[in-house]
Amino acid sequence: MNWLPPNGALHGIGFDDLLRWNLDTIFWLFVASQILIVLALLLSGLRRRPAPVPGPVRARSFVAFLFTSLLPLLAITGLYIAMVVTSHHLWAVSREQASARHAVQVEVTGVQFAWYFRYPGRDGIYGRLVPDLINAPAGNPLGLDPTDPHSRDDIVSPVLVLPAGRPVDLRLRAQDVIHGFFIPGMRLKQDAIPGMIGHLQFTPEVPGVYPILCTQVCGLGHARMQARLRVVTPSEFQQWLAAREGFALSTPIAEVPAQSAMEERP
Repeated sequence: MNWLPPNGALHGIGFDDLLRWNLDTIFWLFVASQILIVLALLLSGLRRRPAPVPGPVRARSFVAFLFTSLLPLLAITGLYIAMVVTSHHLWAVSREQASARHAVQVEVTGVQFAWYFRYPGRDGIYGRLVPDLINAPAGNPLGLDPTDPHSRDDIVSPVLVLPAGRPVDLRLRAQDVIHGFFIPGMRLKQDAIPGMIGHLQFTPEVPGVYPILCTQVCGLGHARMQARLRVVTPSEFQQWLAAREGFALSTPIAEVPAQSAMEERP
């Protein structure tokens, strides 16, 4: 699709092919419907002329019904079934199947009006989140609990950095309202809903920088709710991760206030 942004994901080829096939099918169905309308008008005009000697009326009626109604209906039904099966396969690949063991784990959180990306750190376990601790100016935009040892090596970044050629499992969350997580270059779109955990799975293939947008009108600052995805080589990703893991381990998180009774476990 020449009018789409360049594709950078493994599943994007199938998505583009499905989109092209759907648009082509709808276009030719539209053309066929207009031809049928014109033919119907012409035939209605011919019926006003004196009819020839009548033949087997029932046979002609059945043939007309077969070619003008039944066969087109069956053909269109078959096309739509094929579209549903193909589209559900692409949906299942990115949302319903279990993630690969070596997949990169990242949690995506939407908040008015920014995206935050959390990596579980060396232990591979996300730390506990406490809503009362959410304080972006103090450096704790997600409310990481410092009393949880799994929180101390979590990495929170405003930029999503991923290695090329490796599966990725994204967990989607929202703190306040519904946000639409959208990466056009990766052919990914999924709503982040408060109180729910969504999942997206994909494999970035082409290194580069891709815009991340919000597709739900989430407030007055919706237009500026943008972030970036950086797809890098595996070695560059390991260097980026190692540098931030050391920073996360050596930087204390703000103390928990006494009134923090509400807790959210991932």
